[in-house]
Amino acid sequence: MIQYIIVCPLVFLAGLVDSIAGGGGLISLPAYMIAGVPPHAALGTNKLGSAMGTVVSTLRLAKHGYLKGKLKLALGAALAALAGSALGSHLALLVPDMVIRNLMVVILPITAFYVLRRKQEKEEREPLSAGQLRAVVLAAAFVFGGYDGFYGPGTGTFLILVLTGAARLDIRVSSAMTKVINLSSNVAALITFLFTGNVDCALGLAAGVCCIAGHYLGAGLVVQDGRRIVRPVVLVVLALLFVKVISGT
Repeated sequence: MIQYIIVCPLVFLAGLVDSIAGGGGLISLPAYMIAGVPPHAALGTNKLGSAMGTVVSTLRLAKHGYLKGKLKLALGAALAALAGSALGSHLALLVPDMVIRNLMVVILPITAFYVLRRKQEKEEREPLSAGQLRAVVLAAAFVFGGYDGFYGPGTGTFLILVLTGAARLDIRVSSAMTKVINLSSNVAALITFLFTGNVDCALGLAAGVCCIAGHYLGAGLVVQDGRRIVRPVVLVVLALLFVKVISGT
């Protein structure tokens, strides 16, 4: 019960943060670690809750027509993300628990830095050719799908940076494409972790409901106000994770 008390509010907050500024995984993954869930099980259980929340965001953006004319590209990106995530999650299972735990201490601050300093791409540039766009999107989907399968936090932010920058897509189209890729990579990793017994289904489903609620509430908040909330929350959770890892408990 203590795990639920710790995880559910933090995953709700992660969904809220993710819908406002991205980077919700910076909160949700450490939440499981702080609650004492073993590293590999934390990775797998986090995928269950994240997938549930991402379904809501993906459907909402698709409903608004942000993938109109890009459905074929989105399908290709989804397949690339599935392949990358399956590879990444299998690699994660080969890494010992202690290595995963210590990797979090190294990767989380780096990811947090990029998430917190991210700015939306506003510069109007000439779009890429169809072939160039396909190459950039598929490569990004495979690479960051692999990262999402192996670890996860910051995947959405990194994808938006690449899709608005290198792929030169509109920020709304980039957000919708990112959700499709994110959902695919979450599902592929979740299947891998499920088959290897590294998912706490009861905790993950409860967290998923909280994640959905966070996404729903966050959609109605003003972006500028939300970003002021995101920065201190992420930093506080990271500090808690460091204390948890250093203490070895």
